[in-house]
Amino acid sequence: MKKRALLSVSDKNNLIPFAEGLHQLGYELISTGGTLKAIKDAGIPAMQVSEVTGFDEILDGRVKTLHPFIHAGLLARRDLDSHVQELEARDIHPIDVVVVNLYPFKETIAKPNVTEEDAIENIDIGGPTMLRAAAKNFRDVTVVVDPEDYDEVLAAMKKDQPSLELRKQLAAKVYRHTANYDAMIANYFVEITEEKDPETYTSTFEKVQSLRYGENPHQQAAFYKEGNVQGASIANAKQLHGKELSYNNIQDANAALEIVLEFADQPAAVAVKHMNPCGVGIGETLEAAFQKAYDADPVSIFGGIVALNREVDANTANILKDIFLEIVIAPGFTTEALEILTVKKNIRLLETPMTVNEKDSKKVVSVIGGLLVQDRDNGTITADEVEVVTDRKPTDAELKELLFAWKVVKHVKSNAIVVAKEDQTLGVGAGQMNRVGAARIAFEQAGEKAQGAVMASDAFFPMPDTVEAAAQAGIKAIIQPGGSKRDQDSIDACNKHGIAMVLTGMRHFKH
Repeated sequence: MKKRALLSVSDKNNLIPFAEGLHQLGYELISTGGTLKAIKDAGIPAMQVSEVTGFDEILDGRVKTLHPFIHAGLLARRDLDSHVQELEARDIHPIDVVVVNLYPFKETIAKPNVTEEDAIENIDIGGPTMLRAAAKNFRDVTVVVDPEDYDEVLAAMKKDQPSLELRKQLAAKVYRHTANYDAMIANYFVEITEEKDPETYTSTFEKVQSLRYGENPHQQAAFYKEGNVQGASIANAKQLHGKELSYNNIQDANAALEIVLEFADQPAAVAVKHMNPCGVGIGETLEAAFQKAYDADPVSIFGGIVALNREVDANTANILKDIFLEIVIAPGFTTEALEILTVKKNIRLLETPMTVNEKDSKKVVSVIGGLLVQDRDNGTITADEVEVVTDRKPTDAELKELLFAWKVVKHVKSNAIVVAKEDQTLGVGAGQMNRVGAARIAFEQAGEKAQGAVMASDAFFPMPDTVEAAAQAGIKAIIQPGGSKRDQDSIDACNKHGIAMVLTGMRHFKH
């Protein structure tokens, strides 16, 4: 009895050499639709599935392989006489090899303006069923879901047959593949049904690369990309130059990207160190914006990560090249800029779109044994929405600076204070155990430049000590959420020192 292989693939890369190899090894090929046509057009003999089942495809191809003559051939255990005898009694031929990959559901839902009907028609039913059946019976059936495995499988077949270990590995890949596929479908239905907190949280990620190590050399790590992520993302970035990214590089690069996305309307530059901004600047040109970010803290930027929201030109590149930077992220680099920057062997240049993916609305954080899932902090505030609570109102220039600082403080680890002036951060106090401590760090960094500057706080002041410290530093305007039982104490302190204060009614804790 000839061995049989069933082939039905959407991804036809390297299909023909693999099918030809199976044919030369004496396998009888069974196939369907476009796969059958491709095999026959290559001059390789193959049977239609309906020749095996004795039943034509029906319902516009929705039912082709869902038949006992297929699934009994896949699931029968060759080591059980009862199974073998039942196949013989019913004239069912065993299937020894299954080569299947699935309808392009991921690619379909990634299309702009995809209809619900198109998405649903690209949910594969027969393919996952065959894959799961063949994988369950891996002791007798070789199942291949990934074209990257064709050469290894064919080489093993030419020697004898794939080892049990290889067949088990291939089966394991099948279940990862179908789980990934089902997760994307599940998430699509969560989206179209507008489920807020489904009873199970299903997510899927595809490996981008193995990393040398994690945060520290004794920690193993890898980088995975969300199944259908689009838009601005380090996972989507194209690396144009430099060494492989490390775990910490990716964390810092993501932090820099999130901040620079706040400033879509004008050229902006963000320098990040240890996931906190050390310098942020906006300007008429990218060169001017970066110069402000650099001048904000020329010490901390050493060995840092820089994100820019405009194409990097030669002028900006000439400034960047004179600084030791781990990564530069931008939506593009001119040819001249690349020539300038690639002289530096180790600098990593990443190109990523700066468009925000509106579907990327959830943030997930792991805890031991679980996940925390929340909406991303996309909260914004406009000049018309702030509440002036002091005798002195901020000037138009001060209000503009306050809103700039507010965008930055949102991305600084709590407790967070940002001092800014003229579209540039001057001091950043991050991650302190008390707010006045964070303020003092920011004021010390700003130094004399704090005179006449503004200050942003990610949360309210529980007592007026932070305002008193701000007054001593020369701060002229403050933006903070408000909401403390002792708000009036801070308002009174501002009035005493002639400081303007506005409240947002929105806090930006970042733990």
